[in-house]
Amino acid sequence: MQKVCIVEDDDNIREMVLYALSSAGFEAEGFTSGEAFYTRLLKEAPSLILLDIMLPGEDGISLLKKLKQAEKTKLIPVIMLTAKGTELDRIKGLDLGADDYITKPFSVMEAISRVKAVLRRCEGSEKSESNADKPGKVTVGSVTLHSDRRVVFAGDTEIALTYKEFELLYYLMHHKGIVVRRDTLLNQVWGFDYAGETRTVDMHIKSLRKKMGTAGDMIKTVRNVGYKIEG
Repeated sequence: MQKVCIVEDDDNIREMVLYALSSAGFEAEGFTSGEAFYTRLLKEAPSLILLDIMLPGEDGISLLKKLKQAEKTKLIPVIMLTAKGTELDRIKGLDLGADDYITKPFSVMEAISRVKAVLRRCEGSEKSESNADKPGKVTVGSVTLHSDRRVVFAGDTEIALTYKEFELLYYLMHHKGIVVRRDTLLNQVWGFDYAGETRTVDMHIKSLRKKMGTAGDMIKTVRNVGYKIEG
């Protein structure tokens, strides 16, 4: 049975989601603070984490950063719970490696649907990465990406990328010379395609270009459509 943890200090939201998760066949456990959750996490890792941004003590963004930096927890999928009007927090969360976010108020059916979608996507990703036919190294121009080691080089210089930046670059490099729509990138990299959220892709492209230096010029913007990478 897959286990889902929710870190949420609002008792009503937490209990409502816990009940819905249990009814949907998940093993569910709730926590009121990041400190309590992190202590429990050291004993057993869940299949997925629902993480509120506004928490007493250590906030959700800080906790997410800690999770993604630790070797044992960096691959656990995380869905952020955010309040309306906190776009900057959502972008920060996505930049740090969050897999999705849900804006409050939300329905429990929406939450369960998102949880299932992220888990399906992560399971599919694991199967894909274990496929022997998947190339371990991809090169476009001066940039080389090693999918098995999850490292990227521009010439001889290693580029430090977040989880989502790596996935975005990987997808573009595997579709070299092809214009990829923003909504396609959202669906393939983040697993969702909500109207009005394509700015998430734009922000990550901007970050990628900056980190890649002059090699970032390979990522071309196709106005009103999306992006493509050319060697």
